[in-house]
Amino acid sequence: MATVDITPLRRHRDFRLLFIGRFVSFFGSMISSVALPYQVYQLTHNVLVVGVLGVVEFGPILIFAFLGGALADARDRRTMVLLSEAALLVCSAVLVGNALLSNPQVWVLFAIAAAWGVLDALQRPSLDAMLPRLVDRNELPAAAALGGLRGTLGQILGPAIGGVLIAAFGLPVTYGVNTATFVVGLACLVLMRAVPPPADAERPSIRRVVEGLRYARSRQELLGTYFVDMIAMFFGMPMALFPAIAQNLGGPKVLGLLYAAPAVGSFAFSATSGWTNRVHRHGMGVIVAATIWGVAIVGFGFSPTIELAFLFLALAGAADMMSGVFRSVIWNQTIPDALRGRLASIEMISYTSGPSLGNFEAGIVAALFSVRISVVSGGVLCVIGTVVAAAALPLFRSYDARRHPPPPDPRAASVKQESQ
Repeated sequence: MATVDITPLRRHRDFRLLFIGRFVSFFGSMISSVALPYQVYQLTHNVLVVGVLGVVEFGPILIFAFLGGALADARDRRTMVLLSEAALLVCSAVLVGNALLSNPQVWVLFAIAAAWGVLDALQRPSLDAMLPRLVDRNELPAAAALGGLRGTLGQILGPAIGGVLIAAFGLPVTYGVNTATFVVGLACLVLMRAVPPPADAERPSIRRVVEGLRYARSRQELLGTYFVDMIAMFFGMPMALFPAIAQNLGGPKVLGLLYAAPAVGSFAFSATSGWTNRVHRHGMGVIVAATIWGVAIVGFGFSPTIELAFLFLALAGAADMMSGVFRSVIWNQTIPDALRGRLASIEMISYTSGPSLGNFEAGIVAALFSVRISVVSGGVLCVIGTVVAAAALPLFRSYDARRHPPPPDPRAASVKQESQ
């Protein structure tokens, strides 16, 4: 069926709680993603300072992601998510207090951005590693699609409502709404059952991190998911050029449409993703999705009107979500439970570094040649890079879930969540 499969929500109480809690708290985070740079600009009137915010948040992710992965394999994963969520609530409350000052401090905003990066790096591996414990193996595609639907809804609605809140009520109330969403997220986590580590889990260490890296390097199907995603994002991520492109398509009034279009496409794919349960060649699914992304970016580069530009960006967003669903399925079907946290940290670095580096690459090529050449050449190189990666990694290209059962891991069975 061309609809979203809600079976995991119906069958599994803890997955349902996690879905609700993450939807509400992520929605609040998207509100703050608008409010924080807005406040920095209001206080400094300097776009460069606003741009540094992203670097301040991304840096800690690179530094702490592997620690977060090691902790996810050595500690109760629900507890890790709960503690980091509580810390994020505190950060949001600090933003409320700072906004209420007669002279809000810019350094506080940067400190919170850095703290967000650290907490995201510590939380995300445990969050991602929980999923295979909460649903059955054959439900992983549906669970991944539901996660994509939740995320794209937050990306579409959160910034829009954030802008309305800022304009209507001001920054203290806006940050206060975000704080309230973390309360909901915490309540859902408290109601969930524990997700303990394997019985023989070891303390986090450099050796444990290296063990995870070696495992990833030994599996072509995993390397393929990392490389193809990074190729697509590095060569075909032109979001940094949207302000310049908008000038030729209608001016500032269409800029928001360009930023929203990929999320709209992602949402449309997630909402019609029931058919993905019948796909077993997940490696080929990732390859096809990345190729569609590249072709869509080429089409976007040649688009003479905002309507065509929106259409091609929406197609790219749908392809990105398709890739994300199949990559998630490969990860969750092949990685042993004892390694999921550490492998999740590698995944986190791959999908967070690609867009940042891609925007940087797009800006350099546009400065040397032109905006159109930057966009079109990026899409072409994305397709070429994807084909090369597929040819170089035959086990990734031929991955078939029916012929590749997950590695034996009896430790996971003892802690498998029961359906409700």
